[in-house]
Amino acid sequence: MKETQSIKTHSKPQQSPERISGSEAIVRCLIEEGVKILYGYPGGAIMPVYDELYKYQNKIHHVLTRHEQGATHAAQGFARISGEVGVAMATSGPGATNLITGIADAQIDSTPMVCITGQVTSHLLGSDAFQETDIVGISTPVTKWNHQVTKASEIPEVIAKAFYIAKSGRPGPVLIDITKDAQFEELDFNYKKCTGIRSYNPVPKIDETVVKVAADLINKAKKPMIVWGQGVILGEAEEELKAVIEKAGIPSAWTILGASAIPTSHPLNIGMVGMHGNYAPNVLTNECDVLIAIGMRFDDRVTGNLNTYAKQAKIIHFEIDSAEIDKNVKTDVAVLGDAKSSLKTLLPLLNVNSHEAWHQKFKELYNVEYEKVIKKDLYPTKKGLTMGEVLKEINTQTKGEAAIVSDVGQHQMIACRYAEFNQTKSNITSGGLGTMGFGLPAAIGAKMAKPEREVISISGDGGYQMTIQELGTIFQQKTAVKVVVLNNDFLGMVRQWQQLFFDKRYASTEMTNPDFVAIAKGYYLNARRVSKREELADAVAEMVASKEPYFLEVCVEKEDNVFPMIPSGATVSDIRLE
Repeated sequence: MKETQSIKTHSKPQQSPERISGSEAIVRCLIEEGVKILYGYPGGAIMPVYDELYKYQNKIHHVLTRHEQGATHAAQGFARISGEVGVAMATSGPGATNLITGIADAQIDSTPMVCITGQVTSHLLGSDAFQETDIVGISTPVTKWNHQVTKASEIPEVIAKAFYIAKSGRPGPVLIDITKDAQFEELDFNYKKCTGIRSYNPVPKIDETVVKVAADLINKAKKPMIVWGQGVILGEAEEELKAVIEKAGIPSAWTILGASAIPTSHPLNIGMVGMHGNYAPNVLTNECDVLIAIGMRFDDRVTGNLNTYAKQAKIIHFEIDSAEIDKNVKTDVAVLGDAKSSLKTLLPLLNVNSHEAWHQKFKELYNVEYEKVIKKDLYPTKKGLTMGEVLKEINTQTKGEAAIVSDVGQHQMIACRYAEFNQTKSNITSGGLGTMGFGLPAAIGAKMAKPEREVISISGDGGYQMTIQELGTIFQQKTAVKVVVLNNDFLGMVRQWQQLFFDKRYASTEMTNPDFVAIAKGYYLNARRVSKREELADAVAEMVASKEPYFLEVCVEKEDNVFPMIPSGATVSDIRLE
């Protein structure tokens, strides 16, 4: 988002402004925005703010993560499960640059987050001072907006703007860099929440004429299909989507970030699309006559080869961000607006339908996938444990009520394929960036946002070790996260590709792992390891019953693969079952 002027604000009636420091103003601004939990790591350039946080401990709980990247992922997990803005903070230089991976992840996955970084004093900017880094320049490509503050008087307006931009329209991360002298300098404090910015229109006005054109196409379709994404969840349009698909009788699939918007068991929920998605929705994408995309961006992992993607179909795209229209897939009808309002407008225009013959095709292809893939994953005959049966046991023990926070790799695809979700905002994972190490800290943030929910982190042995130090955060905060590591002693997803496409040359993918249980116990966590099928149910039950943090390592088959699979560059119709 480009720099804009003329900010609309509203504030509570106040008496004469208070004279306070910039650092206190930062903390007061966060309180005004309703921030109760803040993730971060202190350092020299942000120390004045931490000094003020010490005074406001009864209003803002600061969580000391063990790495700045962990702070951003925890803020993401907090935001994804709560729908609120996550907040992370770090010092200048390496502290700030360590935030970048999480910021980039939030940008591509549309996660509302505000990051505050300290900076060297104004007169040292550009001098290569100790721990000086141009974090504004570095973060520009991966933020929705960023800004450097050099005067204390700027702080209230800039922070108000940051929260508004992060949450409004298509959400995203914002970074505010604040020089150390601005933190010490005094200002007359008066906070006004931002309610609008000239030239920034985050939610397009819905064109009802276009919606009627879309409805007409849907009503005439013989083989319609819906693919929904995270836009449904971000727009809180779950009930509207459910009403649309039930009235029109449309088979509906989801991207991985759209998972859980509609319960897994819903009869019109036909599964996941994409590289490791379900067989039927992938294959029948190239047979449907109308494809309705709702709050998704036609990522390459969903479409496969664009030259062969749904060429027979009329494409209807419901989307809040005009930049996504026709970016990857040429649309026939584009409905701009937030998902909730758009689907509310669409619903009364739809005819009641059932499309029974079309649904039968999905059932037939599901049966093919069940026999060749699903049955082997969930009810294996081999001696070793499979990742699928671990997820099945978690489903049984949690009754589909848990929030599953997965890392990136084979276990992620298995979790997305087989976890059962009964409520929305239950699938939290790194989608577009594919960030290994996301799962553990994101689970911490999710559990702190929703302590009443069961939150289970699912990681592989590779990604887990990228942020394993956040076990220290779990221990210090007493956050009752349940941590599951599916250990196959490999970087599993890379190994799978090496097996299938590189003649089994397992270059730098086999892992020599430490004693994960001993490490967890070193952080004073309850911990257990299982490697036999007869141990699994009892171990998962023990984990779920625990009121404290719990670590469970499950040793699974070393060379199991995740199928179905669309090879890179192939069409969705070329999906492999083995």
